[in-house]
Amino acid sequence: MKVTALEGHRVWAATYDSTPNPLLALERRLLPKLLGEAAGLRALDLACGTGHWAAYLASCGAQAWGVDFCGEMLACAHLSLRGRLVAGAAGRLPFSAACFDLVVCSFALGYLQDLDAALREAARMAVRGARVLLSDVHPEAIARGWSRSFRSGAVRYEIENTPRSLDTIRPCAEAAGLAFEAEEHAGFGAPELPIFEVAGKAEAVAASAGVPAVWISQWSKR
Repeated sequence: MKVTALEGHRVWAATYDSTPNPLLALERRLLPKLLGEAAGLRALDLACGTGHWAAYLASCGAQAWGVDFCGEMLACAHLSLRGRLVAGAAGRLPFSAACFDLVVCSFALGYLQDLDAALREAARMAVRGARVLLSDVHPEAIARGWSRSFRSGAVRYEIENTPRSLDTIRPCAEAAGLAFEAEEHAGFGAPELPIFEVAGKAEAVAASAGVPAVWISQWSKR
């Protein structure tokens, strides 16, 4: 069943954190080293879902906040984030300008209908020199037939999305006031193998060899 991002995440919320996901596992293996030292920073987890990165950054000593447009995902967030999560759309964030030292937007770019507005808001949130990290499913993986999907009971849901590459994002980000710093492309490895084995899909790791699964880009606010 094909659904919109909001419809899909409303259904997915109840099992999002309890169902092993190799894409999330891969990103969670890579992103901490890119986030670096977070103690004392004011951080925003943009399109936070259940607030994984807000919780991680808070555990590292940051003053972390999360915002998402799906109330069901926010309702499933960890209790430690109570009072730190806000309902809002990426293109119109409920925060004052220049109030964060770090902005993270994880696995949401492909769901955004108005990329320009979302990146303008991400830049507006950031103080001068702040870091902005963006990640998503790699567009090459989508081009090879991968989908943004999950199962709930006997139903398979495929979430509508638009693959975003650096070539697509860069002009929007630069127009918003962000300066490109680096990008990283990564495929599945041995740490993700147990997730595929539990799902009975161990052969998928070999089949995906050489295919980048996750894309991460780093920017700074000019």
